[in-house]
Amino acid sequence: MPEVRNDEPSAPREARVPEAAAGRRFDAVLAELFPEYSRSRLAAWIKSGDALLDGAPARPRDLVRGGEAVSLVAEAEEQTRAEPEDIPLDVLYEDSEVFVLDKPAGLVVHPGAGNPTGTLVNGLLHRDPRLAALPRAGIVHRLDKDTSGVMVVARTLQAHTALVAQLSAREVHRQYLAVVVGALVSGGTADAAIDRHPRDRIRMAVREDGKDAVTHYRLRERFHAHTLLECRLETGRTHQIRVHMAHLRHPIVGDPLYGGPLRLPRGASDELVAALRGFKRQALHAETLEFAHPASGEPVRVVAPVPADMQDLLRALREDTSAREAGGRR
Repeated sequence: MPEVRNDEPSAPREARVPEAAAGRRFDAVLAELFPEYSRSRLAAWIKSGDALLDGAPARPRDLVRGGEAVSLVAEAEEQTRAEPEDIPLDVLYEDSEVFVLDKPAGLVVHPGAGNPTGTLVNGLLHRDPRLAALPRAGIVHRLDKDTSGVMVVARTLQAHTALVAQLSAREVHRQYLAVVVGALVSGGTADAAIDRHPRDRIRMAVREDGKDAVTHYRLRERFHAHTLLECRLETGRTHQIRVHMAHLRHPIVGDPLYGGPLRLPRGASDELVAALRGFKRQALHAETLEFAHPASGEPVRVVAPVPADMQDLLRALREDTSAREAGGRR
């Protein structure tokens, strides 16, 4: 690896083309000299004149001779346009490279037509205005509005590039808790491709022509007519766990899109009936996130506690199951 000097973030970064790279394209060599940046961003800097070859602009396809000096001004332009808002954020871990947050259920991640304000992005920009220079304000993966739990947010362009690469390589460990309908007897793997529903554009669906999607699940706790599952994502498709569990005929409790009508177990206690009727979101919580720190490479593991509404639901399920076992009820 050639030596790269970066004495201060605002100064041009300098490197020298290895002699062995003679005859290769400038954009390919630049990507090897500065692997912390994505190829698309480096290509944009070449075209804007922020990446110079021997002090002069060059085209991405220009061939290098070897030995040339490379100068890169890595100035990120504003990528995210949203108003900063003082929204309380539960930060579980932070340093100069990343935030790891516990997102509450009900909080939309990105501003949109129906939610221009009051989103996680608005709160992030208030906490760190520099995130406006990053794609999606540094967010590298999302959670649905009514899914709670742990998320990582990059604070630098280098961290963003590194985390996106880890996600693409399936090197980020993401474990969820899900309360599903039905008393499962074992775990398993859902390996079923997912894409947009052919008729309902709001929903996703299992489709033979979809993108590969794999969810591993195992039993955490079994109740009379429900199960608490640990779900580990191997891929990260939209609504993946929700779609896969519905496909297995064990939909997530409270899921408005994939769960169907409310199912009340026969003979359920009044407390459990009230808990099930009162749970108005999918019972899905991103519990654990593990990744390699984008700067140091050291492992980072963060756990988000189970939120109060899911704890109340689990308590009602446990009490109902215990009462059935004590009374011999089915």
